Amino acid sequence: MLDNNKRSRKPLIYYVLIAGAIIMLLNAFVFPALLQRQVQPVGYSDFLRMVDAGQVTEVQLDENDRQLIFLARDGGGIEGIYKTALFPDSSLRERLEAAGVSFSAQIPTQNSTLLSFIISWILPVALFSLLGKVLMSQMSKHMGGGINAMSFGKSNAKIVAQQETGVTFQDVAGEEEAKDALKEIVDFLEHPDKYASIGARLPKGALLVGPPGTGKTLLARAVAGEAKVPFFSISGSEFVEMFVGMGAAKVRDLFQQANEKAPCIVFIDEIDTIGKKRDNGSGIGGNDEREQTLNQLLTEMDGFDGRKGVVILAATNRPESLDPALLRPGRFDRRIPVELPDLQGRVAILKVHAKGIKTAQDIDMNEIGRATSGASGAELANIVNEAALRAVREGRDVVTQEDLMESVETVIAGYQRKNAVLSERERSIVSYHEIGHALVAAAQSHSAPVAKITIVPRTSGALGYTMQIDEEDHNLMSREELLAKLTTLTGGQAAEQLIFGSITTGASNDIEKATKLARAMITRYGMSESFGMVALEAVTNQYLGGDASLACSAAYAEKIDDQVVDLVREARARADKILRENEAKLHELAKYLLEKETITGEEFMSILNA
Repeated sequence: MLDNNKRSRKPLIYYVLIAGAIIMLLNAFVFPALLQRQVQPVGYSDFLRMVDAGQVTEVQLDENDRQLIFLARDGGGIEGIYKTALFPDSSLRERLEAAGVSFSAQIPTQNSTLLSFIISWILPVALFSLLGKVLMSQMSKHMGGGINAMSFGKSNAKIVAQQETGVTFQDVAGEEEAKDALKEIVDFLEHPDKYASIGARLPKGALLVGPPGTGKTLLARAVAGEAKVPFFSISGSEFVEMFVGMGAAKVRDLFQQANEKAPCIVFIDEIDTIGKKRDNGSGIGGNDEREQTLNQLLTEMDGFDGRKGVVILAATNRPESLDPALLRPGRFDRRIPVELPDLQGRVAILKVHAKGIKTAQDIDMNEIGRATSGASGAELANIVNEAALRAVREGRDVVTQEDLMESVETVIAGYQRKNAVLSERERSIVSYHEIGHALVAAAQSHSAPVAKITIVPRTSGALGYTMQIDEEDHNLMSREELLAKLTTLTGGQAAEQLIFGSITTGASNDIEKATKLARAMITRYGMSESFGMVALEAVTNQYLGGDASLACSAAYAEKIDDQVVDLVREARARADKILRENEAKLHELAKYLLEKETITGEEFMSILNA
């Protein structure tokens, strides 16, 4: 602790020394020059002329510098201080007496000494005091609070009473498993005697893990709302301070407040900010402040009595980065997944967010739920809000099914680029490209049905797209289904090659998706006869995009690349065959899409089956 205090005081000492040095320099060079500028030198003849004109009121002799310093008024009546060199003049005394000028052999130092003291000391001290106050105020703002001795180490945790949260489990939809896991915590906070009588202890902490936007923070607030206890909420980044030791002090203060308010809920959002794995002790690339904060958190979780009813909830979307000591029994005992909602959950979430919005009577939330596979709760809330905004733009007072479907497309592909101008050739290429996707998908038995085809450009950069909607969610996908999806992805470029004899850049996104899918089939899903059930790829950041890196030798990496190329090439060959067999329908559907710009899945299938 002594070392930390010394570190925190050093900057203030530096500031005082720098300020003192500046004051000394100003006193030595700047302020004397200012004082000198106030005394105006004049010639002796000008002095005599001013005496004769009655402008001089007082004269004093400076014997050290052999000069006369006198007060005089100029032509405008403004009094000033002047000086002139002493000149041998025996008649000067009589002339001064005749003009009624008071004179003495003493230096007029009172006014100049007082002025010198004010300028040299009072003014600089006042200036630097004001500057220091402004700097301290700015530092206080950046630190999130005062930086005086009484405010160091405060947690700034927000205490929110039950009536202020206004959230219960009824407000959380689509996460039934997570709610069931948290209901036991609520029951303990409401009936602690029931658990104490049998000797059971509640887990000290529960870690909520899942992708962004799935409702982890909302669940924590709902626990506090159900149990009707105080709710402490603080982000992991709020523990990070510019002064060493401040993060650990905030942790101590937070747990002290929690013990005083027990029973209560303490929620730490984005705990991976302070809970990352510690380094190997080499000191290279480490973060002493973060590790001190983490160590203090571990100590506090060991020290407090769980029977008092203090429950620690934390949320993260990077659980693999957390320190193992944080996850051991006795600290965060439970790990509660908060995953992306399934079809039933998405429909429930859409209905919750649609409660405060005027909707038409024929709204089918099941269709919207099927069209939003893989969407989080936050994205579904955004879809409902986008639909309401679209209804207002269109001049309607209720949200229709069309508004909701268009908002789904807005979230997926962006807004329509109504001002985008494509040449007729480009529109024709895009039309054949999208019909190529749809035709290949419809010709395969393991492919999702086509719901919509459009060639209206979007702000995401897409010049058109084909929407496929499964009838139900798929938790497992067979090799045949993945091959069908791979073939569908190659159908757009295959149509361009077949009709126009060349290919364009419009298939870049299809190529990216096809390559990623083919590689996953070989390296992660064990769908390669050459490698079998061998993991050749490691997935990191499961909840943040699922980035993957090869976990094999260079020789295997080359074989993997060859098999990825072969797999995509085989899919492209199947797409070519399907389109050649249905070339007449390809022309008919492409011309129809070119005319309508947007067609539904029903229109597409009726023409295809005609």
